[in-house]
Amino acid sequence: MSEKRDYYEILGVSRDAAKDELKSKYRKLAIKFHPDKNPGNKEAEEMFKEASEAYGVLSDDSKRQVYDQYGHQGLDNSGYSGAGNFDDVFSSFGDIFEDFFGFGGNRGGQGSRVQRGSDLRYDMNLEFMEAAFGVEKEIDVRKLDNCDECQGTGCKEGTQPETCSHCRGTGQFIQSQGFFKVKTTCPYCRGKGKSIPHPCPKCVGAGRVEISKRVSVKVPAGVDTGSKLRLTAEGEASAAGGPSGDLYVFINVKPHKRFKRSNNDVLCVVDISFVQAALGADIVIPTLESEKVLTIPKGTQYGATFKFKGQGIASLRSGRRGDQIIQVDIKTPSRLSKKQEKLLKEFDKLDSNKISNRLRNLFKGI
Repeated sequence: MSEKRDYYEILGVSRDAAKDELKSKYRKLAIKFHPDKNPGNKEAEEMFKEASEAYGVLSDDSKRQVYDQYGHQGLDNSGYSGAGNFDDVFSSFGDIFEDFFGFGGNRGGQGSRVQRGSDLRYDMNLEFMEAAFGVEKEIDVRKLDNCDECQGTGCKEGTQPETCSHCRGTGQFIQSQGFFKVKTTCPYCRGKGKSIPHPCPKCVGAGRVEISKRVSVKVPAGVDTGSKLRLTAEGEASAAGGPSGDLYVFINVKPHKRFKRSNNDVLCVVDISFVQAALGADIVIPTLESEKVLTIPKGTQYGATFKFKGQGIASLRSGRRGDQIIQVDIKTPSRLSKKQEKLLKEFDKLDSNKISNRLRNLFKGI
C-alpha cells in the first residue's frame, strides 16, 4: 500500500491554516475533482477522496490535534479509518456540496430543515421631524399568507394529505451516480413527503394566498436615511409549514427647508444684518421643538457658529440628543437711501482716519 500524503500538502495550506482557509481550499479541490465533472476518471476520483479525507481530519479540532502530534499512525491508533465510502463523504460535507450543486444531505421529508417564508422589503418615506422624534405609521403590505379556508394545509375541508407515492413520504430521491449517492428533493411533493389528492378550492392546494395586510410600524426617534427596521414574522408565510419570514422597512428621510442633519447634530443658517453683527443683538432662532433666543456678540464675523446643546436629534443607541449648530450669514443690503449712504461713507472715512493715525504712530521714528 502506498504511503499517505501529508494532509496539509494535499489541501495546499500551511500547518497553522485557519478553518476558513481549509474550507476555501477544499471547496476548490472538490469542484475540480468532483466525480460528476470527471466521469470515469479514476485519478480525479482518488484526488477527490484524498482531499475529502484531509479536510475531514483538519477541520475537526480533536482529529487535527492527534494528526499534528502523531501523524497518520496516531489517527489509525485512535480508530479513524479515513473518509470511508462516499455516503460518508456526502453526509460529512453536505453543506459544501449543497453550495456547489444545489442539493444537500438533509432536505425535505423526515429530519429536514424547516424552510422559512420569504422576507419582504418596504420603502418608507418620512418627513424630517417624523424621523427626528419618531412616529407610528400604518402601511399596507401585499404578501403570501396561509389560506384561511384550509389553515395552510392545502386540503379541501374534510380531507387529509396522503403519503407521497413517489418518494414514500421521505421527501427525497436517492440517485446513484457511480460510487456516489445523491439525495435530491422530491419534485412531486416538493420535499413535504405528502401529496394532496383533494386540494382546497381557494388556494388550489398551495396552502397560501396573496393578501393585503395593514401593518403598524413604530419608527423610533433618530432614524435616518438608510436605517432599516425589522418586523419579525410579518413577511410571507412558509410553503413548507415553517415560520413566516420578516418584513424589513427601509427608511428615506425627506430634506427640510431649514434644518440639515450631521450625525445627531442639526445645522441651520441664520441671516443677520451687518449692523447686528457689528453692534450685537438678541435674535430668535427656530429649533426642532420651538424657538430660543440667541445673543449675537459685538463684532461677529461672517460664518461664525453658535451652539444650543441638547437641541439636536436623539441617538438610536443611547437616546442622548445632539446639538443644534447655528451659522450666521451677514447680509449686505442691496438698496440704500441717500441718508444711509452718507452715514456709511462717514463711517468709512472715520475708520480710514483711525487706520492712518495708527500707521503714522507705527512708523514714527523709523
